[in-house]
Order: sequence, then C-alpha cells, then structure tokens
Amino acid sequence: MRRRTFLQGVTAGAALTGAAHAETQNETAMKALPILANPFVIVYESPDPKRVYAYSPGLAILPGGRLVATMDQGGPGTAGSQVAQSPDGKPLIGKIFTSDDHGRTWTHRADTPLMHARPFTAEGAVYVLGHAGDLGVMRSRDGGLTWEGAFWLTKGEAWHQAPCNVHYTRGSVYLVMEVNTNKDPDFRGWAVSRLAPVVMRGRETDDLTRRENWTFSNRFSFQDVLREAGPPNLLGVPFFNLGKTAPNRNHPDKRWMYEPGWLETNIVEFTDPAHVWFDPAGRTFYLWARAHTGSTNLACIARAVEGEDGAITVGLAHAPSGVPMVYAPCPGGQMKFHILYDTATRLYWLLSSQATDSMTRPELLDEDRFNLPNNERQRLVLHFSKNCVDWCFAGRVADTGAYKQSRHYASMVIDGEDLRVLSRSGDARADGAHDGNLITFHTVRNFRALAY
Repeated sequence: MRRRTFLQGVTAGAALTGAAHAETQNETAMKALPILANPFVIVYESPDPKRVYAYSPGLAILPGGRLVATMDQGGPGTAGSQVAQSPDGKPLIGKIFTSDDHGRTWTHRADTPLMHARPFTAEGAVYVLGHAGDLGVMRSRDGGLTWEGAFWLTKGEAWHQAPCNVHYTRGSVYLVMEVNTNKDPDFRGWAVSRLAPVVMRGRETDDLTRRENWTFSNRFSFQDVLREAGPPNLLGVPFFNLGKTAPNRNHPDKRWMYEPGWLETNIVEFTDPAHVWFDPAGRTFYLWARAHTGSTNLACIARAVEGEDGAITVGLAHAPSGVPMVYAPCPGGQMKFHILYDTATRLYWLLSSQATDSMTRPELLDEDRFNLPNNERQRLVLHFSKNCVDWCFAGRVADTGAYKQSRHYASMVIDGEDLRVLSRSGDARADGAHDGNLITFHTVRNFRALAY
C-alpha cells in the first residue's frame, strides 16, 4: 500500500508539473498570438469624457460598399438643454456616419433622437431603427447621405435593445427589439427579468417607417420563462445571492446582483438539414441573447415560430428530448455579443467579450473593474461555429490590457474578404469600463482564413 501510494504521489506530482508547464506554454502562446485588429480609426470622440459617454455602435454595409455607422451619447452631459432637441422635443443623442473608403474616413450625416439603434437596408432604402422609450425609425433614400424622421412605431411604451444582428429571408427583414413588461410600480433595479424579446418582421418592399408594415411577435419575458419552465437546475443561476455582493467596499452598490434575465438579443435561422433545430419550411427562428446570470459563457435562448397566417410566437426552446432549454454555451454570452452568418463558409461568426477573471470574490476586485467579476470589457474576441453551439476560437480582435479601456458591445459586417467591426471603446480618459469616450472602427483582414 505504501509503495502504491508513493508511486501515485510521484505520478500525480509529475502530472501536476506537466500541467503547470502546459499552462505556462498556453499562456505564452496566447500572448504571442497576434491581435487581429488592435489598430483603429476613431469614428466618434466624446467632447467631455467624464460627462458624455459613447454607446451603442451599429454598422451596416450598402450594396455599393458604403458603410453606415450609428451610435448614441449618454451621461450627465447629455441631460436637458445641453443637447439639441428634435422638432417633437426629444434630445438628439444619436448620430449617423458614413464611409466610402472601407472605414478609413467618416462623415457625420445626421443627429437623431434614437438610442440603441441599428442601421439596415431594404429595397434601396437605408433605415435606422431604435427607440426613445417608444420605437422609432429614420430613413434615407439616397444611400445614407440625408435622413428623414424619426417616424414613431409605438406610443407610451418602454423599449430596449442593443444593435444586434439583422436577418433576411423570403423577402423580409427580421430583427429583435425588447420591451419592458414591468407592471410593478414598486420594482427597483435592472429590469432584465422583465424584458421581452419581440421579433419584428417587415417586407423589404414595404415602407418600413409605417407601423402597419411591421409584424410584432408576442411578448415573452424572462419571468414568463420561469413560470413555464421553473428555475434553471444545476447551472448555478444566479451565481451570487441577489443584492450586494461586496459589503466591505466603499461603494457596495456598484457590485450588485440583480434578478437573472436576458437582453440584447440576436436572431438566427438554421439552414443545415442535419441540424436538430432545422425547419424545412423556413419559419422557425432561434433567439440568442445575453444571459444575466452572474456567471460567464452562457447565452439565453428562445424559439420564434412564424405561423401560416404570418403571426410570430416567441416561446421556450426545447431539446430533442422535449426538455425545455433556456441556456446554451456561448463564449462571452454574459455580455452583449453579435452573431453574423456567412453564406460563403456556412459558419456563424461570434463577436463577444472574453472573461478572464470571473471567479474572484467581488470585494477583492480592482477599483477599475466595473460591476460583477464576470463583467470584463477590455478584450474583444472572435469565434466561429457551424451550429451556434460548438464555438471555435478564431482570435482576439482587440485587447487594451486595461480594465477601464473597453473594447466591447461591437457590431460587425462582412466587406468582401474582410470583417469590419465597430466598437464601443474607451481610452485612459474614459470615465470607466461601461462609460467609454470613443467609438472605434477595426478591420479583421481575410477573416475566413481564421476558420479551421
């Protein structure tokens, strides 16, 4: 017994030494890997980094190659009379830019009242869809040079979203915006448990500034998920107890665990007949959303089914066994991410934030760290997948190496052989990781060569 124990100890020690050596090699290899697109072009720079923040980068490419970028401003410097007002009295916090040289230079084209907006094309027009509480649309008939609107699609509601993807199929455009379904006047906190991802469909040939030309799905919030399926089992959700997670810090409320929920939703369709969620009729879509769990690398998922009458119903996704699902593996799923399907490679490309240190106790975090331990924002990474579940690492798109200097919340488009990326960013002057002072443009050259 002693000899066996001794040999086991030698073997275990050798294994640990080998593992440590392998880990060191992996760390060295990671540091040696080139960063794909650290060089950047500044599209927008805050005039006052401590009071005016840069948010919500959205990006579209027109058939002729022109790029259209959108963003919005926030922070105390955008309050009240400090910014211009639209004719209906809404602050003009959003901006639209265009580039005709693949992003090397940019021209400011318009100010808008819309936040969380994204640009997209449809039948020769360019649209920007966002909200100012209610949903609104801007339109350009000349390729993004001049703009009209905003045209309002709802009245008296509270919408949300980030500039996630846009899906085209069967002559229609599909995207997701989120509406706050909270009816509790006493509710306080981050309302992600009350958000309902609403699938919107509009025919490309229709005038998409008009409410009657959009089809809206039902409203299925995360609380509805819990009512139908119950709490997630064995996933450690929520990861922290709700409420304060760092009671010994000077500002404990900055590290608060809110109710689990979902937000910032992408829409995908599976066209591979071998995929377990393939629908030969082309009327089933899946929603991939940021998962607020307190942990990392999970996305929330749901299913959207389009009926023969055109109505769209969002509900639970199910495994082939029939068991309901609300989470799927997703690198960086704890933060806003962007999914883009490439028909040339038949791959889904994922642009997301990489967590490197989510298991540190909240009270021990560096002061420059924003919010919970899973909320790192300085490293933007790219993955690819054939099925939206099994993700392969393609590389770091951008990495500042500094917690406050973010590269996150990015949008992307395919431009020939390159991937164009628009990032919500910050430099050393930024007020924090969440509240950056820049919108930056990056290019991943020959991105398809990253697939293996």
